[in-house]
Amino acid sequence: MKIAVLYGGTSGEREVSLSTGKGIIKALINKGHEVIEIDFSPERIEEILQLDVDLVFIGLHGRFGEDGKIQGLLDMIGLPYVGSGVLSSALAMDKAKSKQIFSLNGLYTAKSEVYDVSVEEEFASIEKEINDKFSLPFVIKPNQEGSTLGLTIVKEEKQVMEAIQMAAQSDSMILVEDYVKGREMTVPVIGLKGKEHALPVIEIIPKNDYYDFDSKYKPGGSEHIVPAKVEDSMTAQLQEDAVLAHQLLGCDVYSRVDFIINENNEPIILEVNTLPGMTPTSLFPDSAQAVGMSYDDLIQKFVELSGVNKKKKV
Repeated sequence: MKIAVLYGGTSGEREVSLSTGKGIIKALINKGHEVIEIDFSPERIEEILQLDVDLVFIGLHGRFGEDGKIQGLLDMIGLPYVGSGVLSSALAMDKAKSKQIFSLNGLYTAKSEVYDVSVEEEFASIEKEINDKFSLPFVIKPNQEGSTLGLTIVKEEKQVMEAIQMAAQSDSMILVEDYVKGREMTVPVIGLKGKEHALPVIEIIPKNDYYDFDSKYKPGGSEHIVPAKVEDSMTAQLQEDAVLAHQLLGCDVYSRVDFIINENNEPIILEVNTLPGMTPTSLFPDSAQAVGMSYDDLIQKFVELSGVNKKKKV
């Protein structure tokens, strides 16, 4: 097939996306596809409008990649693509909206509130409300951002204003939620709509206090245990919850669902990643490797699943 790979982009996750894109490009070439490489920027939209390919593989992360905007553009010009459509991408990117959907459908979520931080003069009243509603420690982060960018674990009241200001640099809405202490897990999901299944659960052991940007992307920043050493019943629940979360948001082809098992042994869902990191050493390929699927075969599987689903996505 002739496949365009969109990678790079303009979000705070650009460097990760460059690595993801290179991995995808190499795998597609190894599988015999003709590849068009595009380091995407909204300022060069003509590159997309002029594409003549069979399929688009989106290797972007964060804004203008993971939030449904590029998916909407591809829908309008009739180009099929790998992965989730506009609505599911936008919902997954909006942490507050996705948490509401999960909670309404029986999944455990951390207590949270969302605040509009578009007007700086209101930061002081927002700070007071946060301190009134939440007990230390708690988390302040942008509502729509990836890779823990702009996130602060607030351990002292004096940190609140600075955390609000930092999160507000990335988004006009911030999410405040209880800090959940426990074991970090992630579950890849793959398959055609209605026939999805979960791959082995991965436990993430970060070298820092939590799974932050450095833990995710710097060499030796975290340890991945695949499959996670948890009870069979917990493995089954995590995999079942991951597939349910994927389906509730209407995701397509693949996603990765993040959890924390709290001190009460409950799996608290954090978020669904519709375009998870896909470097050869990323979490999703690690899990696939555990069931005998190579990185190249995994990328080819995504292409095959997308080939069956060439109808326009919504």
